Amino acid sequence: MKRISLVLTLAVATAGCAGVERSRNLNDPAVPPRTIAQQVCSNCHGLDGNSVSPNFPRLAGQTSAYLAAQLTEFRGHDRSDPAGFEYMWGLSRHLTDGQIKGLAEYFSSQKAVANPLASSSSATQVAAGREIFTHGVPRSNIPACATCHGADAQGHDTFPRLAGQHADYLEKQLAVFQKTDERPKGAVMKTVAHDLTAGDIRAVASYLQSLPPG
Repeated sequence: MKRISLVLTLAVATAGCAGVERSRNLNDPAVPPRTIAQQVCSNCHGLDGNSVSPNFPRLAGQTSAYLAAQLTEFRGHDRSDPAGFEYMWGLSRHLTDGQIKGLAEYFSSQKAVANPLASSSSATQVAAGREIFTHGVPRSNIPACATCHGADAQGHDTFPRLAGQHADYLEKQLAVFQKTDERPKGAVMKTVAHDLTAGDIRAVASYLQSLPPG
């Protein structure tokens, strides 16, 4: 009888662990970050963070500090750009600090792969974007993007990795910084992007998508 009881106890315990390891329950603090990444985040960002759709940013190889900061901002509703709050407010609502840290580490550790350049991007446009990223726009007192994001756009700490990111996503975010206050923690970018023309934004975004993985 004791043996049967022990077997049943172990079976229940094992079933519980297996369930957590495959759970999509974002309200459960026991669900491991890796499970959340693979069972939930992968639907939009890809299993390894190399999203195919330009609607969703690539997270593979992103700095963990930046990812953790963004998830924390989504959870606290401090970031309200439409592409963010429509998806991320609800998804991040009950994430614990530990889960956020683990998610950031998971995607940061994934290998970024090359992102094919959009057919609409020309060599001239990419070259113009390289100039803006490397040297800024002196006529408008716009500093070089490389100053904060690194010479190869690999990012560091809370400055995001931009190399290989979807151009469409970058264009939308630069427009958010330029025209709204929906990302208050990125106030420095509002100043930087203020005088960029639509052509400047398209060029630098195309250049960044063209950059190979680090």
